[in-house]
Amino acid sequence: MSAVKPLEAVARDRVGKGAARAVRRQGQVPAVIYGGGQEPQAIAVDLVRTRTLIYAGGFKTTLFEINAGGRKTRAIPRDFQLDPVTGVPLHVDFLRVVAGQTIVVEVPVHFVNEDEAPGIKKLGGTLNVVAHTLALDVAPDQIPDAIEVDLTGREIGDVIHVSDIKIPVGTYTGEPTDQVANIVPPTVLGAEVEAEEAAIAEAQATEAAEEKAEAETAAEEDEAEKADDAK
Repeated sequence: MSAVKPLEAVARDRVGKGAARAVRRQGQVPAVIYGGGQEPQAIAVDLVRTRTLIYAGGFKTTLFEINAGGRKTRAIPRDFQLDPVTGVPLHVDFLRVVAGQTIVVEVPVHFVNEDEAPGIKKLGGTLNVVAHTLALDVAPDQIPDAIEVDLTGREIGDVIHVSDIKIPVGTYTGEPTDQVANIVPPTVLGAEVEAEEAAIAEAQATEAAEEKAEAETAAEEDEAEKADDAK
């Protein structure tokens, strides 16, 4: 389980676009803590610290103890916004957690012992991942870092369902029959890729031919205009 991480913040007394821009100019990220039957609390967190946490992975499954001016609140990130060009964090929403409640989080799926899967190691099959995360209903302080799927003994054609793996804690919100992954023959995905590449190449060739034809037509029209002008 992930340990509760401390996160320093400052309380904000102003909200809105203008106030948010002012916070960003100071090297901070505007954020809000909501839920738990309490009024939303506007805060600001350090930009560098926030960016590091987001890009380190597992941000949305980490429980934080946020200290804003001596007021400590346990909360978990529910959403964040990034600048579409620079990738800089623009805003973070935190959900306040209280004792006895559970929340639904997307927990990453990790596949282990791939070298022990004959269908992959010996026969050259490919692991086709269907679900990179699984949604668990779990207590905030018990969120697992990941859900491990053991590939030992897996052969080509094997399909791994949620019912085939061990959920470490909490309750899966989907169906036991949901697929997590399967092992396909080495030619299946390769054929799909080749077909896609061929389609792209054909489209590019057609586009190039059309552009060439348009250029030749334009050149002919220019020559005709010059000939008319010379008469």
